[in-house]
Amino acid sequence: MTYSEALDYIHSFRPFVPSTGLERVRPLLQRLGDPQDKLRFVHVAGTNGKGSTVAMCANILKEAGYRCGMYTSPYVLDFCERFQVNGAMISHPDLARITGQIMPVLEQMKEEKLFVTEFDVVTAIAFLYFLEKQCDIVCLEVGLGGRFDSTNIIHTPLAAVITSISLDHTHILGDTVEKIAREKAGIIKPGGDCVCYPKQSPDALAVLMEQCALTGSRLIKANPANIQIHHADLQGAEFSYQGKDYQITLVGEHQIYNAVAVLDTVCLLQTKGFLIPESAIQTGLKNTAFSARFQKLGEHPLVYVDGAHNLEGAQGLAHTLEQFLGKKVLLIGMMADKDYEHALGAVCRPADAVICVPVNHPRALGEEQLKQSASHYCGQVYAIHDLRKAYATARSLAGAEGMVVVCGSFFLAGEMLPIVNTGQI
Repeated sequence: MTYSEALDYIHSFRPFVPSTGLERVRPLLQRLGDPQDKLRFVHVAGTNGKGSTVAMCANILKEAGYRCGMYTSPYVLDFCERFQVNGAMISHPDLARITGQIMPVLEQMKEEKLFVTEFDVVTAIAFLYFLEKQCDIVCLEVGLGGRFDSTNIIHTPLAAVITSISLDHTHILGDTVEKIAREKAGIIKPGGDCVCYPKQSPDALAVLMEQCALTGSRLIKANPANIQIHHADLQGAEFSYQGKDYQITLVGEHQIYNAVAVLDTVCLLQTKGFLIPESAIQTGLKNTAFSARFQKLGEHPLVYVDGAHNLEGAQGLAHTLEQFLGKKVLLIGMMADKDYEHALGAVCRPADAVICVPVNHPRALGEEQLKQSASHYCGQVYAIHDLRKAYATARSLAGAEGMVVVCGSFFLAGEMLPIVNTGQI
């Protein structure tokens, strides 16, 4: 099986079914020998910040000398980004080989009318790969929700980490923060430990506390008052926590609080036998970079790509944009099933101009409809169908001293990164 054939086979499965994910993935993993039961995990759920939290935690563990697997979604440029060991993606041949290995099992399940989704298949590939690579620990990002997510097939993790919870995927997870928090809290298992984002909303926190009480789990949450932010700008941030100074290059105040949750997670791992020196923590945090999280790609004008795609993410991006005093131009595309009206209201207000573009995805919102909505929040809005023309226009509007920010969707980020990186306008 070639890499291309493997991708075609993986994508041939239904992308998502909003029900009982564990009952689908369980028989698949049982037939594969339950590889997840032979691994140890940091399991991360939440609305925003999951990927950054997983990346920081994995980088610290790598610096400490551990073989650390990292499972994330979505990918930006290469499907293999989703499976990494110590920062290196699974190779195309290895992905093809493991897909070929599980294909007979999947075909047998089809004959037995036992259906799985694409995410079930991808998660099974991840567990097999991390076991094959003899990972000491895996930082595992939830795909959607938590309670019924395929990744939740694992036993009690070393740490269940809950990042910031807000409204997203409301048609699946529920239309209130409490309902969504209940789904995320499903990764908190009996006798475990839960690390919580320091500035969690009170409604979400109440649900997490209840779940911890029900499962006999310990809740670890930093007091935001104990976090001193010394400096935060477009280059990153410096802050203090528990008497120690730290530096991150991920941009945005929310990344400081993500980093504090990571520090609490690392402290918890230390109590469970992991030898993680302070030097590994410092270096791991400082050197963590994550694709499409306000990722800097160019200068004159400054060019950033950010995958923020919901209201909370848009608010965080808007706060970051407000720190820049020059001309700001957004190049934005969004999904129709997101709360795009409120997200646009947040992110477009600091912008001097907005260019609306299409995204090559079945759920994408058309650029003209996006322009109509964005026009309520910014006086200079364009709809341009061709991405290269849109990028050239954005650069022209920003000028050499301005800023262009590609945002609104990880799918758009994936389409724009090659254009920005190669300068093919």
